Amino acid sequence: MNLTFWQRLDLIVRGITPFVLTLMLVVLGQVPLHIPGFAEVAPLLPLMAVYHWAIYRPELLPGVAVFFAGILQDALSGMPFGVNTLVFVVMHMVVMGQSTFFLGKSFLIVWLGFAMVAAVATIMTWTLTAIFFSAFATVDAAFAQFVITVGLFPILAWLQARWQQTVLAQV
Repeated sequence: MNLTFWQRLDLIVRGITPFVLTLMLVVLGQVPLHIPGFAEVAPLLPLMAVYHWAIYRPELLPGVAVFFAGILQDALSGMPFGVNTLVFVVMHMVVMGQSTFFLGKSFLIVWLGFAMVAAVATIMTWTLTAIFFSAFATVDAAFAQFVITVGLFPILAWLQARWQQTVLAQV
């Protein structure tokens, strides 16, 4: 089937939207809310996108895109370079390896899977940050970030699923 230039361009633009949405979540997660202490417990919004796309459309969010999202997260959050990058890439690889398990499962199973991924990501981030700064941060902030991240997952999962069903239906 011969596609016109505009049809090919449309497919390309639709195809890169998971990456663009992930980058938007990185930026959205760094918007200052002027709530004391919120930066330490801000949800890991990009992790939700990495998880979703690694299960449902891994070809649209490859590892190199996850790597760049992690670099941007590190740059904007003030984290040591490589912490979020490593966490996002490792979680992406793990979830892609288990994606066939999640396909066709109920949302509760997908959510529980995300809770496990978020727990590991939180522990990795806390540990890597402690190693980098040679000091342990409080566990309370990491736990609060985990709870907020897992609690917000259903909203973002629904939005991403709707995007996938509408915008990416033909990609």
